[in-house]
Amino acid sequence: MSPDAILKLALLLGAFVTCAGCYGVLYALGRLRRSQATVITAFAAYVLQWVITGLLCADTELAFGWKVVLTASCFVYFGIPPVTWRHLEHIHQKLEHQS
Repeated sequence: MSPDAILKLALLLGAFVTCAGCYGVLYALGRLRRSQATVITAFAAYVLQWVITGLLCADTELAFGWKVVLTASCFVYFGIPPVTWRHLEHIHQKLEHQS
């Protein structure tokens, strides 16, 4: 891989991870503040993650296996914030009933 290809790959992978983090943080903030606009912004970050996944799969020299891992990861990331939020609500309700 050429230095330019490595730099492009590193930047895209960094953006991939950043979008995942933004999605999770914005989703949590939106739910905590009951802000539909923030939750929608979270989903926009997730959509951007898909765009970056498409670029990583179509326009880099990654091996096929890594492209499959990135695509599967992007699918899985969609469910992590909502599932985590529901789990935290369940724990909170359980603790309220105990006290």
